[in-house]
Parts: sequence; structure tokens; C-alpha cells
Amino acid sequence: MSNSEAKNDFIREIIAEDLASGKHASILTRFPPEPNGYLHIGHAKAICINFGIAQENQAVQAKCNLRFDDTNPIKEDIEYVESIKKDVAWLGFDWGQEAYYASNYFDYFYECALHLIREGDAYVDLQSVEEMREARGNVNTPGSDSPYRDSSVDENLALFERMRDGDFEAGAAVLRAKIDMAAPNMNMRDPAIYRVLNVDHHNTGDQWKIYPMYDFAHPLEDAKEGVTHSLCSLEFEDHRPLYEWVVEHCPTPATPRQIEFSRLNLTNTVMSKRKLLQLVEEGIVSGWDDPRLPTLSGMRRRGYTPESIKRFIHKVGVTKFNATTDVALLEFELRSHLNQIASRRMGVLEPLKVVIDNWEDGHVEEMECQNNPEDPEAGTRKVPLAKEVFIERDDFMEDPPKKYFRLGPGRAVRLRGGYILQYTSHDTDAEGNVTAVHVDYLPGTVGQNPPEGVKCKAAIHWVSAAHAHTAEVHLYDRLFTEENPDAHEGGFMNCLNPESMQVIKGAKLEPTLADVSHGAVFQFERVGYFCADTLDGELRFNRTVGLRDSWAKKK
Repeated sequence: MSNSEAKNDFIREIIAEDLASGKHASILTRFPPEPNGYLHIGHAKAICINFGIAQENQAVQAKCNLRFDDTNPIKEDIEYVESIKKDVAWLGFDWGQEAYYASNYFDYFYECALHLIREGDAYVDLQSVEEMREARGNVNTPGSDSPYRDSSVDENLALFERMRDGDFEAGAAVLRAKIDMAAPNMNMRDPAIYRVLNVDHHNTGDQWKIYPMYDFAHPLEDAKEGVTHSLCSLEFEDHRPLYEWVVEHCPTPATPRQIEFSRLNLTNTVMSKRKLLQLVEEGIVSGWDDPRLPTLSGMRRRGYTPESIKRFIHKVGVTKFNATTDVALLEFELRSHLNQIASRRMGVLEPLKVVIDNWEDGHVEEMECQNNPEDPEAGTRKVPLAKEVFIERDDFMEDPPKKYFRLGPGRAVRLRGGYILQYTSHDTDAEGNVTAVHVDYLPGTVGQNPPEGVKCKAAIHWVSAAHAHTAEVHLYDRLFTEENPDAHEGGFMNCLNPESMQVIKGAKLEPTLADVSHGAVFQFERVGYFCADTLDGELRFNRTVGLRDSWAKKK
């Protein structure tokens, strides 16, 4: 979105007020993904907000940091780091010369933890996980103090050093902030801020045996970098008091402000990384980049454009209220953008042969077809026409209903950009299935009205049989049949759409599609939008989206 199109919202109003009052001379936001999975469309909202605000405030040299919150090496991998960088860049955002890593601040986090211990604001707890959970209480019952809560500073420093040296097994000791075990907010009941893991880290190797908890590291990272506005989704609202407590009680160089906004929820979709990982690991989908997933890599492979995603995020807006958006709105923005930019081509998915009886054997003509009627500068292309062509099987009917205007006995139809064809006969096999249709072409009808006495009310797409490129086409649909898979009584895995992917092996495409680059998007006329996919070395076409919302019709 350009500055002139920027949509005003409560976050942007806060930032504008902070700049106008002189509270901040510039703005620094951050996008802090955990590298434990691939980014999805929900993350795209956070990316667009954080990077978008920085772009809109270039007059004050605003910036957005890309920072990896890599504090849990058990679930993290460098593969995820690289995929996240690729996704952010694909959306069109620049994080500058370097990305930031929470792991680069491990020494700082450790010093802050020592500071809390020395100030009497943290202690090492040797209770089991079960004992701590039981003592925590619930929303109606206050928690009870740990027997280690009043240990001396020296005892806690010694225990914490032993934690760092690897003297404890994972889970045998944690460092807890000493706040208030009776706090109404459960996050403030002496939360754990450091734990023992005894595993290597993708960035720091075997240097550390202990790792900070997210709620401890997050505010310190923001403060260390000088973030002015820490923008996060609404589930962190209850964590804000702890965020502010950490900033207040640790030696921080800045005081960032956390502001929450509603996360993005879509119908017929799951957004949980855990559930997406389950789909991948159980082989329900082919991988994180499966075109049926809401991951950005999957959407990219399916043919989504960055512009369509950003338009959708812009339209959804920024609010404080959780809601679920119909995925049809996302598909609408996708169709709208692809209609503007996608070149038109002809592809026949369920081919039926048509023989032009009065066409001379071996004769070939080139029909001139528009590349994109929405773009006058897109020009035209030449498409060869010979004696035999393929049309869609449902573009011919032996006994057509009254308002059927395509090919059938006694009927005429125009080839897109070409001649009008007049039905003469058709062939069938032993089971009565139509195997070929015979027609005559009407000379002089390219771009001209039909001659007197001939009714022709439709134009159909086609491909010359002698010049056709045979390709595999994947037809993708929504992965779940239920609008809210998370609420399905049998679990989200029990409302998978069995028709979410259909593979067509023998589609016939016009020859211009035989050699196209990976990611190129086309509109197959009258069929839908398709994306060229060569990731495994073979050229196939993935259906990005149909020309119309087929789900609305089903409803």
C-alpha cells in the first residue's frame, strides 16, 4: 500500500500522536517470528503492520527489524530461518543490512537474570513441574509460595550458575521471577524466566545449557534494540504486565510500549503451527509448501501474489476484536489482481477431439488472440489452428437443454479468436460415449458475425491437437469442508476435504505454455487462474483459484 492508501487505525493513531508530541523522534517496530515453522497468512498481517508502519514513516527514518526469537532450540531449525527471510522478502519488505537474533543477546539475558537474583526479584526453584503447576492455583484460587521462594541471594546465584554449567537435567530446575503468587493475572504468579535444556542451538552451538523463556526474552530484545512500539497479536494482552515488569526491573536501555491487535483468522483454515506441522508430518499434505496450506510458501507455489495478500490485509484492517474472515474475501482480492496482470492462455482439462471435416489436411492457420483484454498494452499472440482440435468435454452435448449455447447437434459455436464451427456428426464407442465430434468451419467468420441463418451465441476455448502440449494439472480446493475446523467435534483432522486436490494427467494446453518459468501465472480462459510449478523438475500447472467462487454456489 502506498502512503496515500494507508488505512488509519488505532495503532497508527498512537504512533502519530507519539511523533507529534515529541515522545519519539523516529519509530522502530519489529517482526519477531519464532523459527519453529513456516510463516502463514496470519503472520502476513503482522508483517504488513510492522513493516508497513515503518514504510509509511520514512520521513522520520522509521525502521522495522526482522528478528528471530530463537530461544527454544528444541523446536527451531535454520531451515525455518531461511524460509522466513524468503517469505518476508517475497512480500516486498526490506529489513536492512542484517537480521537480528534473540540468541545474539544470550549474554545480556543472563546478566539481566543475575541482576534480578541480586535484587531479590528472582529465585531458583527445584520443584517438579507437577508441583509447580499444582501450587500455581487457578483463576479463582491464589497460588501458594514455593519452598524455595525465600532462598538467599547467594544460594540462588550458586544454583543458577550450576544450571548454566549443566549440573541439572532438563526440567529439574528453573529460574522464576518473584512477583506475586496471588496475582489475578496468572502470568504474574512467579513465572519461569529461565529453564535447563541441555541441547545445542543452531546459532550458538553448545555454549549454553540454559535458555530464557519467551516472556522474559521478548521485552529485553525490544528494549535492547530500542523498539518504540512492540506490536503483537491479542493473545499477548494478558502477558503485557509481565512485559512491563521485566523492562522495569532489568537494566534496559529503552522502554518499548507493547500494543496488541487482533490476529487474522480465516474460514476453512487452521493457523496453528502445531496443527500445520501435524498435517505435514502425517503426510496429509506434501510439505510446508503444499499449495493447499495457508503457509506463504504454499500460497506462493499456488500462484498467490504479494499484492493480493497485501490488499486483503489492508481491507481486513487493524482492530482490537477477534473475528473470523471469510476466505472468499482473500480469493476475491486474488482474482481481482490476477485479472489485471495474468496473461490469457487456452487449456483444455477434459479433452474431446473435434475434427473439422472441410479443413484441408496439413493446413495450419494462426489465430490472433488477446493476451489480456484488461491491459491494452499486453498485445496479442498467434495460436495455431489445424484440422483437429481439442475442446472441453462439457462444451459438447448430444441432447443439450434449451439454454445451452455451446456445441451440439444442429448447433454452431465459435472457437475463441477463430472460426465458427457448425456441427455435422459425432462418433461414439461401444458404451455410447462420445469419442469425437465432426464439424465444418465457416470461412470468413474470424472476428465476424455468423452468416444469415446460423445461430452462434458462444465462444469456447480450444487447442490444436497437432500442436498441443500435454501437461499435468493440479486442481486445488479448500483443505477443510468446515468453516471452523478447530471447533469440529471430531477434531480438525476429521473435516478434511477429500476433493482438496485433483490431479489431471492429460490436459491439453496451447503450445505457448510448453516452456514457461516457475511461478508464472496465467488465466486459462473460461477455466481459472493457474501457476506454473517446476519445483521438482517437471512442469505442471497448479490451479490458483477459479474464475468464480464455487463454494458460494455450493452453499
